[in-house]
Amino acid sequence: MDSSVVKESPRRIFVTGTAGFIGFHLSKLLLDEGFVVAGYDGMTDYYDVRLKQRRHEELRKSPNFSATEGMLEDQALLDATIDAFAPDVIVHLAAQAGVRYSLENPRAYLDSNVIGTFNVMEAARRNAVQHLLMASTSSVYGANEEMPFTETEKADTQLTIYAATKKANESMAHAYAHLWNLPTTMFRFFTVYGPYGRPDLALYKFVDAMLDGRPIDIYNHGDMYRDFTYVADLVRAIRLLFDAVPERPASRADIVPGDSLSPVAPFRIVNIGNNDKVRLLDFVDAIEESLGIKAIRNYMPMQTGDVPATWADASLLERLTGYRPATDFRDGIANFVAWFRDYSGK
Repeated sequence: MDSSVVKESPRRIFVTGTAGFIGFHLSKLLLDEGFVVAGYDGMTDYYDVRLKQRRHEELRKSPNFSATEGMLEDQALLDATIDAFAPDVIVHLAAQAGVRYSLENPRAYLDSNVIGTFNVMEAARRNAVQHLLMASTSSVYGANEEMPFTETEKADTQLTIYAATKKANESMAHAYAHLWNLPTTMFRFFTVYGPYGRPDLALYKFVDAMLDGRPIDIYNHGDMYRDFTYVADLVRAIRLLFDAVPERPASRADIVPGDSLSPVAPFRIVNIGNNDKVRLLDFVDAIEESLGIKAIRNYMPMQTGDVPATWADASLLERLTGYRPATDFRDGIANFVAWFRDYSGK
């Protein structure tokens, strides 16, 4: 054996929200690729904790996974956990989720999404990580009407506290990237779905209700469009963005048109979506076809804070990574239905 060949240690990735829907799938992908992953999750009861526990049980099958249970607001625990792990990259996915729940309990979003995110940024700065990647949302586009949504357009008309906290995260992260030269990528998720999905998301609720013979609530009388993004596509995109580390440009002239790279910081915002919009009623039709069941449809008016359509321009993601999500929603629904029947026993 050539003694001059030094085997590189696997990269160490700290992921917040590993018991969550997206954090679980990302961690599984990273472990499959040989990364060492440390998870951090509050295991809150916003939805059934047993599903979160099931996700962590799956991840713990890998010797390269460890997890700490704690809230983002617990700065002492978060700091101690991150400092002990000494990550190369931090991916911050944990948050108080749910657009509609933010109407009922807005303070939870400030505590987790603003204070908690600040604590993560501080830890990333102190540990001088190679790259900080943080989740935002398509909800920051708010009342914008020009579609598809592009990262370089203004996004100043948020319609919910949830969206407002995520826009605040983007602004905070830009300031930290500028002040401390901390390479930061914010990704704006669109409507994510797939196996191990959250019970408060439409696909889970629809399938569960239809199998029980209960009606499903369809808002805005079905006149809604969403950029449905399959979770496996989403986490693949996040993984590829690890290596698209933003650098502070020497001048504004160095920024390629269409790139959201900041002129004054190593900071970038990237849409992760399917680059298409699907009519909600077509989505419901596909669920019916997959289940072999006709839904009892309860048509309702638009909910406060909701928007009629979302649609991502994913060209920047493709330019940075060579990758673009492309799973057809019918295939993604079929995969979810297979998982749900196994998980629920229905």
